Amino acid sequence: MTSMARPRPFRLGVLLLSGIAVLAACGGDDNAGGSGGDDGGTVTIRVQGLPPGTDQAGQDQFNAKIAEFEEQNPDIQIEASTNEFDPQTFSALLAGGGVEDVIRVPLTEPQGLIQRGQVQPITGYLDEWEHADEINPQVLEPISDADGEVYGIPRSPFALGLVYNRALFEQAGLDPDAPPATWEDVRTAAQAISAATDAAGFVHESKDGTGGWQLTMMAYAHGGELERADGETYVADFQNAAVRDSLELLGQMRWTDQSMGETQLLNQDDVIRQFAAGQVGMFMGTPGTYRVAKQNFGMEDTASYGVTSMPQAGGNATMSGGEIFMVPASVPEDRAAAAVKWMVFYYAEPQYDPETAATEAEALSQDPAAAVGVPVLPMFDDAQQQLINDAIAPFVNVELENFQPYLAGTPELELKPEPPLNAQALYQVLDPVVQAVLTDPDADVDALLASAEDEANRQLAAAQ
Repeated sequence: MTSMARPRPFRLGVLLLSGIAVLAACGGDDNAGGSGGDDGGTVTIRVQGLPPGTDQAGQDQFNAKIAEFEEQNPDIQIEASTNEFDPQTFSALLAGGGVEDVIRVPLTEPQGLIQRGQVQPITGYLDEWEHADEINPQVLEPISDADGEVYGIPRSPFALGLVYNRALFEQAGLDPDAPPATWEDVRTAAQAISAATDAAGFVHESKDGTGGWQLTMMAYAHGGELERADGETYVADFQNAAVRDSLELLGQMRWTDQSMGETQLLNQDDVIRQFAAGQVGMFMGTPGTYRVAKQNFGMEDTASYGVTSMPQAGGNATMSGGEIFMVPASVPEDRAAAAVKWMVFYYAEPQYDPETAATEAEALSQDPAAAVGVPVLPMFDDAQQQLINDAIAPFVNVELENFQPYLAGTPELELKPEPPLNAQALYQVLDPVVQAVLTDPDADVDALLASAEDEANRQLAAAQ
């Protein structure tokens, strides 16, 4: 694990919402960067994050926060952009001075940006905020370098785990309060569930990039990677023991154990829909899957929802994700300082404030379909998280004890971001490999991985 310069103890806590979708970067327009302090000492910075024109309410809210920030900081002016980070065009924009002073990137990107020197450390600026030392080190680790320098501010961080149906566990004679801790445990539980019920014991997504995405999660838990640095470039690394062991396990569960059901080639919505209907015993997801299952797919038996930390098989890691806000390396010192001040104001402070959390929880609780109090990976340390938990407690409407296995186990794991370059394309390349394992008992895994690795390397070479 990366060594942090300022260790800060923490525990997982309870917030309002959690997402489970993979974040994908979208293209943006070329726009000039902000200006320096030539206008009476005023610094103008350009920031990504403005919602699109189709979201007028979102734009109004964003602009209202800009007005509030500028009133508090009369020497800083904000120009907001609807542009999105695009890894395919970022280098050219950076070289041409057309990138914003604050960029929003998915957690697939920071380590590559850091290693290529395309973003700058913000530790010195961030330390000026009085609560910087309370930030959870686990969420900073994927956006820090080996020396402990921090390069961004996260929003809505999350970590993957194992979602399971507590009612199906009980029907299969399993203890729902002692869910699987290893992948061998998952295999055993899946066999028991499929034998005792009409549900699939375990389901693995395999369409729309989710097959490669979830295979990467399994490889992390088996102690491996799907992509590695080779000098100053990245190469695919599919033909390793962790990936082969993960696919072998899936093949054994599918064909030897017959514990994965008959319906394959499913995407994320398919799996959550089936889980909400009580047709799936286990799959990989986050606590936020609860909200999706309840709100989007009408899950009625929400008391049967359980989630634990990612089972392990020779590794000690799980995949993490979220949005990261960063400052390009080309931004001069005065604008960089202003940029970090804006990032703290708009992204960090609201996640720190118990009053804000309580207001949001109360508003959310007015919706009978809403899920209030679903645990997520917290931004701050245990003491502050407890203040937030206490503030939202009157509005919580989920069974918090069902999330305890996740809360207890996840802090012990290394949080690994998604592969640093071209992750979405890498997942698409791996989908057919996973699909073959799930639909063909005689699938030639070695040949499939070799072919997929060649194609992924071709795409990686073109992207670098």
